Parts: sequence; structure tokens; C-alpha cells
Amino acid sequence: MSKNDLILKDPFQFIREDAGHILMDGEFGAILAGAGVGKTSFLVQLALDCLLADKNVLHICLDQPIKKVCLWYEEVLRLVSDQYQLDNSNKLWETILPHRFIMTFKLGDFGAERLEGRLNDLIEQGIFFPQVVLIDGLPFDKTTRETIDRLSSMAREQGFPVWFTVNISRDKGDRHFISEFSDLFKVIVRLESKGPEVRVHLLKDQRRDKASSLVLDPAMQSIRDRGQ
Repeated sequence: MSKNDLILKDPFQFIREDAGHILMDGEFGAILAGAGVGKTSFLVQLALDCLLADKNVLHICLDQPIKKVCLWYEEVLRLVSDQYQLDNSNKLWETILPHRFIMTFKLGDFGAERLEGRLNDLIEQGIFFPQVVLIDGLPFDKTTRETIDRLSSMAREQGFPVWFTVNISRDKGDRHFISEFSDLFKVIVRLESKGPEVRVHLLKDQRRDKASSLVLDPAMQSIRDRGQ
């Protein structure tokens, strides 16, 4: 199977209006789940979906070393390549790697102003021009709406969509995030552990009926149709 064949098997078609992008520039998407359910794996596969489409992906991780994030990408690509019998995955990796940039922050150091400064440095020096931004590990239970508003303004000004992972607790579930922030998000996906698999639920978008057939396979750490 070639790169183009893998694109045609894109599991994220269920949250697309058509063959275009999942999110438009300046829009927000969220991946909700409890600890250890698969948020980062889902996020990395979403990143690979963008990378296969030759999009520049900026992956921002909070309180995680770059090496650990790199291993996530390598492992998920290997598993997806095995699942779909992709030819020459090493060559594919070399092709998409220049389109990915990983940026890390200590949790206490992260903020809209700090991020904007580092982004401007990348762009002004011609190092990297992000077209999609992923933010993994922002604690929404300790984040103000003002911070998210500022990130939204920055995304609109810079012209890229942003995906966030959102950790939800057992006691509060997703109630806090939904009540405080959901109006700022175009797409909200929730991952729910059900026995040997993790089901994908689309909480906010126009094609919610399409999500119920997808699962995140914990063993393979890959997204597939439940019928496969």
C-alpha cells in the first residue's frame, strides 16, 4: 500500500464536511478523555493525517520531553504501517518529518504571550511555518477563559487551526469543559473506554452520526472502523 492509499483510508473523514480540512484556520478542536484512555495517541494520528496531506504541524507538549513525543510518532506510524501494510514506511517517515516541529513548555511557563513570542521567532527566522497546531497537556480545570480567548485570537491572526487534548476527571466528567469552553470549539471529540476498545464519540459538529463506528484500538494504538 502506498502513501496515497493510506490517505484514502483516512479515519478522520467522519468529522469532515467534505474532502477539505477538519478545521478551518483559526478554529479549535478538542479531544476529551480520562487519563490513559488514548488522547495523545489520537492526537498523533490526527497529526499524521495532516502530515500525509503535506501540512506543517507544530506539536506543543506541556511537561513532556521531546524524545517521548518523538517515540509516540514513530510507534504510531509503525503500527499504522503494519495495519495497512504500507510499503517503505521509512521513506514515508523521511518525507513527512520536515513538516513536523515539536515545541515543549514547562506547565508553569506556558501562556498565550509566551507561545506567540516563540512562534514569531520560528516564522521570522524562516525555521518553520505552522499550518496546524496541536497542544497536548493544557489543564483546562486550571486555565482561564481569557487564556483560551487569547490563544483563539492568535490562531486567527496567524491563520491556523488548533487541536487540544482535554483531560476529564471521573467525578466531574466533561461538565466543566463543556460549560466553560465548548462555545469556543468547532469540533469536540470524546474517547470512552468500553471493554477492550476505546469508542470515539463526536460531541460537537454537523456529522455526529458518523462517529459511532470508529474505535481506538488500545493494543494497536490506531483508529479503525469497528467493523474491521
